[in-house]
Amino acid sequence: MLESEIVWQYKLAPETINLSATKSIPEIQIFRIKLRGADLNRELDEVVLRAIDRAIAFPIIFELTQAGKRKAIASYKRPSEADNTKWVVSEYFGTEWEVEDGPRQPLPSALNLGALYDKLLNALIPATTGIEEPIVKRVERMEAIRAKQREADRIKARLAREKQFNKRVAINAELREVTKQLKHLGATVTALD
Repeated sequence: MLESEIVWQYKLAPETINLSATKSIPEIQIFRIKLRGADLNRELDEVVLRAIDRAIAFPIIFELTQAGKRKAIASYKRPSEADNTKWVVSEYFGTEWEVEDGPRQPLPSALNLGALYDKLLNALIPATTGIEEPIVKRVERMEAIRAKQREADRIKARLAREKQFNKRVAINAELREVTKQLKHLGATVTALD
């Protein structure tokens, strides 16, 4: 049986990579999580990642490894405006699984740790969310898209259960409205299929 483990792999800080810290990003942590088993379709529960993110007061990039594959996953983490001792953690974004021993991308060029963190997160967020936007706006847009997609999925489930024609017509109209909102947010829409 394979062992699962969590390793604090790297610390990206002024003393380790010679980039100056910013007020919101004093350093970036890289954690490697080795998952058990060979089923790549079984995802790590985000509760585990969120618990680690809440316990450590720095932005974290997770590298998951499983069955000879790897993927990066992270949330946008920033200090709370109400209480600067607390951190706000967004939803998680990640890459696709790739060969673990394959070539790695070098760290992007940046002038400080804040810019480096933004570029690292930009690589994890799907390109459909407006690359020219600041990272905060991209994260907000992606969270809105995911929320609308979950709403569309709930409406599709209601539609599948409903037998009465007149109620199905009303549910379809509701689904079309959510689909229109998704398109307005810039999402690739699959709500009506």
